[in-house]
Amino acid sequence: MTNSDFALKRVVVTGLGSITPLGNTLQDYWDGLLEGRSGISPITLFDASRHGCRIAGEVKGFDPQDYMERKEAKRMDRFAQFGVSASKQALADAQFTINDLNAEQVGVIIGTGIGGLKVMEEQQEIYLSRGPDRCSPFMVPMMIANMAAGLTAIHTGAKGPNNCTVTACAAGSNAIGDAFRLVQRGYAQAMICGGTEAAVTPLSFAGFVACKAMSTRNNDPDHASRPFDRDRDGFVMGEGSGILILEELEHALSRGARIYAEIVGYGMTCDAYHITSPVPGGDGAARAMQLCMKDAGIDSSQVSYINAHGTSTPANDSTETAAIKTALGNHARQVAISSTKSMTGHLLGGSGGIEAVAAVMAVNHDQVPPTINLQNPDPACDLDYVPNQSRQLPVEIVLSNSFGFGGHNVTLAFRKYRA
Repeated sequence: MTNSDFALKRVVVTGLGSITPLGNTLQDYWDGLLEGRSGISPITLFDASRHGCRIAGEVKGFDPQDYMERKEAKRMDRFAQFGVSASKQALADAQFTINDLNAEQVGVIIGTGIGGLKVMEEQQEIYLSRGPDRCSPFMVPMMIANMAAGLTAIHTGAKGPNNCTVTACAAGSNAIGDAFRLVQRGYAQAMICGGTEAAVTPLSFAGFVACKAMSTRNNDPDHASRPFDRDRDGFVMGEGSGILILEELEHALSRGARIYAEIVGYGMTCDAYHITSPVPGGDGAARAMQLCMKDAGIDSSQVSYINAHGTSTPANDSTETAAIKTALGNHARQVAISSTKSMTGHLLGGSGGIEAVAAVMAVNHDQVPPTINLQNPDPACDLDYVPNQSRQLPVEIVLSNSFGFGGHNVTLAFRKYRA
């Protein structure tokens, strides 16, 4: 295939799947966002009594056997269970059937920041207490990060391009952006893509607390995640998965698919500055937004809503505010912005997936979720962050931001589908 063969195709979103701290279906997740409900609560997945942070956005009531056989579920880490299950939801939502005729034209890219940490911790304990011969033969395939993508292909029959992005908290958005490129350039007719994470584990919390990234508002979990608020003291971890079905427009129309939105832009940059801190002023994040808008062929004045990275950490929120001002200029003060992490917590590599789902739903329903717990705005965060109440407004174009340790910056653009 030569460059002349690349007639860029339009790419649309035809299916959504979500397993989140607000609920394990798309409708429960979306309703929770619009209600401004907090999914943060005391940790139940492990004994967190010795940890500085003892709260999280846990997925509750999830049974992997709703999506797979018990034997299969036992051979997956929780992050892979989430990814496979949300992918099956998204395919069902899209009414998309993978069969012998189209399997090679359907691919999978699912990002994760950490992968099978729970299994790694458990197997390390077995190794130390019982010896190497007692470690599970499934340990390696359960813990490696690519297995959510691999298992999703195995469970759905998708034989097209398959990959896993591991770019920290930008992984889910990178997965969607990379999948967009593949469909846009004709390498696949459809892609299952997004992010998944299940890092609510003892070692994970020990590490994030040690680097002073997490909130210690343990006695008030509902209000602990408070992006852009003056009193924020760190992020609250969440878990779950968000998956999109991206489909080439003509293929979607030929089968009469419902179209939620069109994906039109993808920008990514690196700060090249620090392993955990964003570059002061947010130059890298601003360039990601600018590149995304350029890719989409849109002007900043056309942006209706930004789903912010909005982690509730002191460094991110003010830096992202500065970046939005740089990228959007005077329009920064007219655009609605919110952080859904205020309700779900931060899903690390899964965050870009569930936030892209929220962005697509905002376009489709002309509704913007709020930033809850925004009671005392930080003077350095002086834009319209849709405080505490969802908002009905015409939503034509949405930008979704994801920024990760290592300086990774990703922005995706979705717009209302018009023939």
